Amino acid sequence: MVKALDRKLLRDLRHLWGQVLTIALVVACGIASYVTMQTTWVSLEISTGTYYDRYRFPDVFAHLERAPDAVRPRLEQIPGVAEVYTRIVQGVTLPMRYRVQPPIAEVVSLPDGGQPPLDRLLLSTGRMPRAGRADEAVLLEKFAETFVLAPGDTIPVVINGELRRVLVVGLATSPAYIYPVPRGGTAGVDDTRFAVLWMDHSAIAPVFQLEGAFNDALIKLQPGASEAAVLREVDRILDPWGGYPAVGRARHPSHDILDDEMEQLRTWATVVPLIFLGISAFLVNVVLSRLVSLQRPEIASLKALGYRNREIGLHYLKLVTVVVLLGAVIGIGVGAWLGSLLTGLYASIFRLPFSGYALGWKIPLVAAALSFLSAVVGAVGSVRGVVLLPPAEAMRPPAPPVYRPLLAERLGIPELVSPAGRMVARELERRPIRTLLSVLALGTGMATLIVGRFAGDAFDYLIEQEFAQVMREDLTVAFYDPVDYGTVYELSRLPGVLRAEGIRVAPVRVEAGHRYREVPVYGLADGAELRQVVSRATGNAVPLPADGMLITRTLGEILDVAPGQAATFRSLEGERRRYRVPVAGTVDELMGLQGYMRLPELNRLLREPPTISAALLRVEALREHDIITRLHQRPGVASVTRSAAVVESLREQSGESMDVVTLVLTIFAITIATGTVYNNARVALSLRGRDFASLRVLGFTRGEISRTLLSELGAQVVLAIPAGFLLGTWLTHRVIGMIHPERYRFPAIITPATYAFAAVVVVLAAAASGLIVRRRLDRLDLIGVLKTRE
Repeated sequence: MVKALDRKLLRDLRHLWGQVLTIALVVACGIASYVTMQTTWVSLEISTGTYYDRYRFPDVFAHLERAPDAVRPRLEQIPGVAEVYTRIVQGVTLPMRYRVQPPIAEVVSLPDGGQPPLDRLLLSTGRMPRAGRADEAVLLEKFAETFVLAPGDTIPVVINGELRRVLVVGLATSPAYIYPVPRGGTAGVDDTRFAVLWMDHSAIAPVFQLEGAFNDALIKLQPGASEAAVLREVDRILDPWGGYPAVGRARHPSHDILDDEMEQLRTWATVVPLIFLGISAFLVNVVLSRLVSLQRPEIASLKALGYRNREIGLHYLKLVTVVVLLGAVIGIGVGAWLGSLLTGLYASIFRLPFSGYALGWKIPLVAAALSFLSAVVGAVGSVRGVVLLPPAEAMRPPAPPVYRPLLAERLGIPELVSPAGRMVARELERRPIRTLLSVLALGTGMATLIVGRFAGDAFDYLIEQEFAQVMREDLTVAFYDPVDYGTVYELSRLPGVLRAEGIRVAPVRVEAGHRYREVPVYGLADGAELRQVVSRATGNAVPLPADGMLITRTLGEILDVAPGQAATFRSLEGERRRYRVPVAGTVDELMGLQGYMRLPELNRLLREPPTISAALLRVEALREHDIITRLHQRPGVASVTRSAAVVESLREQSGESMDVVTLVLTIFAITIATGTVYNNARVALSLRGRDFASLRVLGFTRGEISRTLLSELGAQVVLAIPAGFLLGTWLTHRVIGMIHPERYRFPAIITPATYAFAAVVVVLAAAASGLIVRRRLDRLDLIGVLKTRE
């Protein structure tokens, strides 16, 4: 049997269905954002954990020049080491047909018999290479899909300057190549420019002159082992053999990129829902305050009939529960759908084989509980104020507010404000809390849009800064080994080459006390134009010091080194000497950690003649293809990179995800603006219906009354625009703090177009909501409203 209060609840819901729906949609946005990001993060964590465990992702990674197999037992004896697997990893190029810029690849050796004990292959199709066959390979699946390759196809591979045809016998991936990145993390290298070829160890060792030797080591640790201690011992053992500093799983390039994406998801899963839950609490408070204010006589009658305060309070909390339940149903459904799509997108990008979507029950339950608590917080004040009133007092209308002159009136300039303007100003000034919260709610919608679009603005700025001011070359020619500086003169004589410059890139380990980082140091020629050091703060080129080294500001902060101090410079190639180098200054750059020196000074420090490791070329566009072809025919050339291809690759990688984020946040912002304006308009119409009806009787037209109501809403929107700009800028700075500072340092660049887009979206959503309420105002029952008992 339906109780009387429940029948009243159904009538209230039917009467308030528009406001209930808009509040439920705001609640749904909060729940959907929480469910989407939390479940995506959990799903990715489960998928990567399962993948790592089943295919034995190592804990420590070490690369070196060359060491005999006899060194491996020494690694196995390190305390805390459970297993060691040594292999060969060597860079090659793939001169694919119709590709102006040949992809690069890594050849990774496989033990006799197939699967390695660590970093095992997930073979999707085909078979493993046969023992002793140097012309068979398993190819990275993502690269194969890009070039439509399958088992049975052959690909060209340049190994030690010799072109070979290699038969693809299988397609696979492995945990170390979830996000395929070559050693050094070359910018712009993606699945169209980087491949992995797994080949038989005994067959390729003679090809690379590594018989009985290895140049890569994978290590699995025992439970509870000290990673730092193991890394120190690995470096000590491998240092005489040209060892590069060993790294743990956290600094492995592929895992680091995936972990950074997951960390951002986890942070967003906390920040975004709080925005929507706060707005939903405000809207619940506005609607419920209006409802209990209008229903004071009914509440008094219920009390007179014997209903207790607890029963009346629970009755109104049931209304809140219905709103939250409706929002939860919509939000969980939308969140699960978006979460599965986002999980699938990440699984596709990172090639996760175990990409099942994990919704579970805890995350939706927590989301619904948080939404209910926020709504109760918004409702409790309104309900408490009425249920505590004695029945006799509740039957009387509330005491009229005490009105005071407006600020403009107190200043003596009432003539500057029209009668309609004074009505709008009075309403805003006499309800300052509601006005402030409405402005903040609308401003938050704008801020959500600004944050969603700022990444595109910052990315465009980064591209402009790096490739128009810093890296101004058209082609970058990398050599296998440093070459004589005279090579620059030879390249400058090639037909179509307009300018050529040499650059020396030296991998080093910079140490300051117990702090250290492995970074490249760039030696730039005097008078260089194609590659310069540019300060982000000023946008001007920074001259290189005559003595010492410039480092990026972030590197200086990590090492706690200030200009004028010195750092230990340990070369990671050649004789691996240590040098004491003064830090002459720092420069604020957008990407990476690196140092800069004059080329002659770097050559002197490394005790080498004038040499370069890469050449930078500016070329005629019509001859670019011919120049690249001739460069690849030169001995010693490891790769040729087109700057335009790097920019295109970076844009393709970021464009799709940015578009998705912008679309979702635009929908969320429209929901916020619509819910806020619609509910404010309905509340204003309910509370001031008698005023509007009186104006109609006095001769005001429907249009004039409508303008009065819409002007009040418009004033809130106008006030919300600067608030939204400020909130958006503040949130943008918070988001920038979430980005990995050692990889990118996005500036807080927000273009006028982004501000304008956010403002236009909110204004249009507010206008649509206001016009919907205006139709109700046009149908206002004058007699019915004026008969309402005061």
